[in-house]
Amino acid sequence: MGAICSARDFCLFLLLLNTRQIAALLENPDVDECVFNNGGCQYTCVNTMGSYECSCKEGFFLSDNQHTCIHRSVEGLSCMNKKHGCGHICKETPKGGVACECRPGFELAKNQRGCILTCNHGNGGCQHTCEDMEQGPICRCHVRYTLHPDGRSCVERDETTTESSDHNATSFTEVDKRVKRRLLMENCAVNNGGCDSTCKDTSTGVCCSCPVGFTLQPDGKTCKDINECELHNGSCDHFCRNTIGSFECNCWKGFKLLTDERSCQDIDECYFERTCGHTCVNSPGGFECVCNKGYTLYGLAHCGDINECSVNNGGCEQGCENTMGGFECQCHPGYKLHWNKKDCIEAEGFPATKPPSKPTLNCSRQEGGDRCYLTCQSQVHITSGTEDSYTVTCGMPLPCLAGAQRNGSGSYCLGPEMSSVLRIKTTATFKSGTGKCNLKRSQERLKESLNAAHSDSRSPFTENVQFSYVRLRCSSSGPRMQSRHGRKAGYEEEGSAITAEFELDVNLEEVTAESCDLGCVRRRSEKRLRKTIRTLRKSIHREQFHLHFAGSNYELAKRLARPVDLPEHCWKGQVLVDRKCVSCTVGTYYDRDQGRCVLCPAGMYQDEEGKNSCDVCPGPEVRGSPRSVGARNISECGGQCPPGHFSHDGFIPCLPCPLGTYQPEVGRTSCFHCGGNLVTKHNGAVSFQECETKVQCSPGHYYNTSTHRCIRCPMGTYQMEFGQNYCISCPGNTTTDFDGSTNIMQCKNRHCGGEMGDFTGYIESPNYPGNYPANIECTWTINPPPKRRILIVVPEIFLPIEDECGDYLVMRKSSLSNSVTTYETCQTYERPIAFTSRSKRLWIQFKSNEGNSGKGFQVPYVTYDEDYQELIEDIVRDGRLYASENHQEILKDKKLMKALFDVLAHPQNFFNYTAQESREMFPKSFIRFLRSKVLRFLRP
Repeated sequence: MGAICSARDFCLFLLLLNTRQIAALLENPDVDECVFNNGGCQYTCVNTMGSYECSCKEGFFLSDNQHTCIHRSVEGLSCMNKKHGCGHICKETPKGGVACECRPGFELAKNQRGCILTCNHGNGGCQHTCEDMEQGPICRCHVRYTLHPDGRSCVERDETTTESSDHNATSFTEVDKRVKRRLLMENCAVNNGGCDSTCKDTSTGVCCSCPVGFTLQPDGKTCKDINECELHNGSCDHFCRNTIGSFECNCWKGFKLLTDERSCQDIDECYFERTCGHTCVNSPGGFECVCNKGYTLYGLAHCGDINECSVNNGGCEQGCENTMGGFECQCHPGYKLHWNKKDCIEAEGFPATKPPSKPTLNCSRQEGGDRCYLTCQSQVHITSGTEDSYTVTCGMPLPCLAGAQRNGSGSYCLGPEMSSVLRIKTTATFKSGTGKCNLKRSQERLKESLNAAHSDSRSPFTENVQFSYVRLRCSSSGPRMQSRHGRKAGYEEEGSAITAEFELDVNLEEVTAESCDLGCVRRRSEKRLRKTIRTLRKSIHREQFHLHFAGSNYELAKRLARPVDLPEHCWKGQVLVDRKCVSCTVGTYYDRDQGRCVLCPAGMYQDEEGKNSCDVCPGPEVRGSPRSVGARNISECGGQCPPGHFSHDGFIPCLPCPLGTYQPEVGRTSCFHCGGNLVTKHNGAVSFQECETKVQCSPGHYYNTSTHRCIRCPMGTYQMEFGQNYCISCPGNTTTDFDGSTNIMQCKNRHCGGEMGDFTGYIESPNYPGNYPANIECTWTINPPPKRRILIVVPEIFLPIEDECGDYLVMRKSSLSNSVTTYETCQTYERPIAFTSRSKRLWIQFKSNEGNSGKGFQVPYVTYDEDYQELIEDIVRDGRLYASENHQEILKDKKLMKALFDVLAHPQNFFNYTAQESREMFPKSFIRFLRSKVLRFLRP
C-alpha cells in the first residue's frame, strides 16, 4: 500500500528519530531464495545478495541448466574431466576441444578458466554502490555512511561522538536548523531518499511508498511484507503459503489448483490413459485400480492373469490347465468333468474325447464377411510383453535337427532325419483396426458360433486348415505424429498389429508318381496357404477373428470407443447406462423383451458377465433350503455339500471328510488328502491348516509333506498365510526378486528398454508405479530425426540412497563412459526438472543392484526443431520455472504436459491456443512466464 506525506510535522518527526534506527531502516534485507524448495537446486543452494547459486558436492559438476549435477569422469578430453578447471560452465567445441563460460553476472578471467564476479550479479554483493575493477567489484557507500570491515556493508557515521558535551544544551533553534539542513540534504537522488521502494520528492522532503503486497511502517521509509495467509487463509481452498510481497495457494495431493489460483479441484486420474491396466475408479484425491475377473493387481496399477492351478491344483481332482482370465479342470481318459467343474466321474460308456493336438483354423462366411477361429487345446503358451502386447504360441515349431539343412529359401528342413517331413513356413502381418492388444474373453460362446455355421448350409467352412505350429504376436501402436516437409504435425489413429508365423506340414499322401510329385504338392499347399491368409486378413481387419483355448473364447484386441461418439447399439448381454455400454453383472442376464438386465430366477445361476440367459442349478431341490434368485455361482444354488463334507454327487445328504482329509469348497464329491501320513484333529476339516503338521510354516514358506519341513517359496511365487502346503504363482509375466516372498506386491514385471520413437514418448522403470525389481538393467535409445533435439522432463524420481549409488539413472551420448553426459542421478528427487540433451541422440541406462528397490521414475520426452533451441533452453534454465510449487505441479500434470510439449517443441503452435483455452489450462503466473519468452523469441 502507498503512503502520502500530507503533514509537514510527520515528515519532520521522521528526521528526528535516533540515527542508528534510521540506519537500520535504510537497509534493504535480501530475500533468501534457498529457503523454499532449495531454490530448485539438486544438491546445495547458496544464497547471494539479490540472487542465489546452485552448487554440487565433490565429484560432480553443475550441468547446463544450472540446477542439476553430473558426475565427473577422469577419462577422455571432454567436460567430464575436472582437470579442465572451468569455474562455472564447460562447453565442448565442435573441433573436439573444450571452452569455459561463466554464468550471467560474471566475466571470464585472464586464464580463460576462472570467473570473476561483476556488479551485474546481485550488485556485486554490495549494499550501496558497486564499481567494476580488474580484480573484481569494489563496494562504496553513500554520503554519511562508511564501509564496514566486511567490504560490502555500509554503516552510518555516528555524528554525535564528534559533538562536545557543551552542545547538550543546544537550543531548539539550533535543532531546527539541523533538521532543515538534513531536509535539504535528503532527496530521492541520494540513496533513494532512504526509501525501501518508491521515493518521491516533495516540498517538505522525500516521501516513500510501497508496492502491492507491502505496507509502509511508522518510520515512513521501511516496507514490510503483508502476510495475506493470516486473513481467511488467503481465500485459499487448501493451503496458503506466504511469499515476499505476495502469497501462493496450494492443494492437497490428488487435487489441482484451478486458474483462479485459489480453488482446488479433484484430479480425475482415470482420465489419463495407462493409469490402470483394466478398470480405474476415481475418488476425491485418489483412485483405485480394479482388475477383471481372473486377473489380479500387481505393481499398484497393472493386472496379471491369475494362475489358479498353482493354488491347490486349482481345486481340481485330476488335471488343471490355466487360461487367460480363468482355468479349466481336466480329467483322465475314461472320466468326464462333474457339474461342479472340479471333480471327475466315470464317463459311463462315453469314450473320452481327445482334444486335437494341432492348432486348427476354421473360417465361415457369415453376415458381414468371413469369421475365423483359431482353436488350440494343447501346447498353448501365452507371454506378455509391455502392457499392450502379448505373444501366443500353439503347437511345436520344427527345428532343423543335426545333419539336416534348410532348403534354398530356408522355409523347411531337409536331411537324413527329415526325409519324411516337409514343412512350409510363412509370416504375415495384419492390422486390427483401432484397438489395443488385450486378450479378453469374448461375449459369445464358440459352440454357438460353430453350430450356427454348421446348421446354415449356405455358410460352410470356407477354410479348415490344421497347422503344426502357430505364433501370434500382437503389439499396439499409440498415436503417432506425422510430419512431412515441414507441414503441421498431426496424429495417426491408435491401433494394433498382429504378426503371425505359420508352419504347415505338407501332406505326403497327396504325392503321386504320375500326376504330382513332392514339388507339385508343396506348391499346391503354398497356394492354399496364401488363400487362407487372405481370408484371415479380412477377418482380422473386420475384427471378426477369435482364439479358442481349452473351451474358452477370446478376442484378439480390445476395441477403443471414441469418447465423443455415443454407442447406438450395445453388444449382446449389454445395456446402455450413462451413455456407456455396460455388461449385465453375474447373477443377472439380459432380457430382450424388457431390454434390461434381470436377476436369474430361483433354481438358476449365472457366473459370467454379459450373458443372455441363466444356467439351471444342478441337483434336486431340497426341502428347507429354498433356492434364491440372482444366484452368482453354483454354490449359491443351495443343496450342495458344505466345506468339509462330500457326497457321491455333491448334494446333501453329505458325509464329513474323514481324518487325514479336508475340503475347502462346496458341492464336492471327494476330499483332499493331507499327505505324508498326516492326520487332522477331527472329521470335517476344511483346510490344510487343520492337518497336524510337525511344524507351523510362516508366510513365505510352504509345508513339504514328504520331508515334513518348511521350504521357502521359490522365486516367482509367494505365500501370505501361515501353515499352507503351497505357494502362489506370480500373476502374468512377473516374478519375485528373491525366494521366500510373502506378498503379491513383491511380484514385479522386469520388462524395460528399447528403441524410442521419433517425436514423443517416455521411459519408465520396470513395474512402475510399483517398486522396480532388484538387479535389473535397462537400456533405451532415443534417435530423433535430422535437425531435431531432445527435451526431457523428470517430474520426480525415487531411488534409495542407503548405499553408494547402487541404483542410478544416466543419460549420455553413447554407451561409452566418457561420452557427453546430459543427466545422472542416484538419489530421490521429488522436485521436477526440465532440460535439453547435450547431444543429438541419447543413450539411457537404468541399473539397480541386488539389494535395493524403489518406486523409480516415469520420464517423458519430446523432440523439437533445433531452430528453437535457444528459446527452449531459455525456458528450462530459468529458475522461475521451478521456484513456484504451482509451476512444479504443471511439470507433474500428465494432462498439461501434452499441451506444454506442443508449445515447447513447436513454439508457433502457441498461437493455436486461444486466450480462453490458455486461461483454462495453466495458472496466470505460468502463462505470463511462458508468453514473455515466446513473444520475445518470435517477435524480436
